Amino acid sequence: MKAYFIFIIVALSMSGCYYDNAALLYPGSENCSPVANPSFSADILPILNAKCNNCHSGTSPSVGIRLDSYTEVVKYVNDKSLVGSINHASGYSAMPKGGFKMPTCEIQKIQDWIIDGTLNN
Repeated sequence: MKAYFIFIIVALSMSGCYYDNAALLYPGSENCSPVANPSFSADILPILNAKCNNCHSGTSPSVGIRLDSYTEVVKYVNDKSLVGSINHASGYSAMPKGGFKMPTCEIQKIQDWIIDGTLNN
């Protein structure tokens, strides 16, 4: 019986409380807010420039994927790989490579832009 109480005390002391801090886990997420009718030039391209275009732009983009112009981005919207990759969906290469997912509201902006017709605006 004594061993049982010791086990409970040890188990309770190890459980503790843990609170994730989104700002620490996802830097930049605290400054992200949803946008009604996101535009490619004002909302989407800045996200891609900040999160993707270190590797996916220029004359020698990583694995031949460029995300620095509307024409290039739409190719990956149409084949579903952009959304699959940024959502870390099964069957897609999780992006950013070796990093955390983008903040949810940035992903949502991209998805909203796609739902709104993928306009070149």
